[in-house]
Amino acid sequence: MPTYRDEGVVLRTQRLGEADRIITFLTREHGRVRAVAKGVRKTGSRFGSRLEPFGRVDVQFYQGRSLDTVTQVETLHAHGPRLATDYARWTSGTAMLEATERLTPVDGEPVLPQYLLLVAALRTLDSQTHDAGLILDAFILRSLAISGWSPSFSDCARCGEAGPHRAFSVAGGGALCSACRLPGSAAPAPQTLMLLGALLSGDWARADDSDQRARREGTSITAALMTWHLERGLRSWPLVERV
Repeated sequence: MPTYRDEGVVLRTQRLGEADRIITFLTREHGRVRAVAKGVRKTGSRFGSRLEPFGRVDVQFYQGRSLDTVTQVETLHAHGPRLATDYARWTSGTAMLEATERLTPVDGEPVLPQYLLLVAALRTLDSQTHDAGLILDAFILRSLAISGWSPSFSDCARCGEAGPHRAFSVAGGGALCSACRLPGSAAPAPQTLMLLGALLSGDWARADDSDQRARREGTSITAALMTWHLERGLRSWPLVERV
């Protein structure tokens, strides 16, 4: 039977039977892969500790009819132990993994941009170079953009008129000019839209200089965008600690 090898990030683990687990990966070349890891819950397992969430691994699969089987694993980078020492970063990372799985619903479909974004986000989260909440919000906004749902935080999302504009509509795609403003549109502070634009574009100097009010409002808008496009919120989002 055919085997294949790839590198990937462990998104989730589920118990299967008495000693096995189903591991969900996001891989570089094969997209989302769900595979059985046999015997990993036994004390003497050869690679049980390598198949934990946040781990980036080099893994070999045996191709099955419904689920593949993990046959070999080598750790490339284990983010879990460091993230586990910081609750804010652990919960932010957990939300990233859940969002990634939700945004890649088709097994075996390559999504290289999403994979590279996740690897970079986990590396940044691990390095503690930016606030964990900002890293999470930036990851969500960029993931939505990769999926084709990039919001506008300056120019009008409907007619393209140059901004900035005060009105903002999640359903309308972002910032709206006075002529395109939809009923029920919000009016976030200009600093909030500047922060969200900075997170989407990767302008970390501006994002790091933002105040707490803009961050709180930006988080609310990010959550609303995510919920609108995914049709329900992330279960891990309420657990994320915001500083």
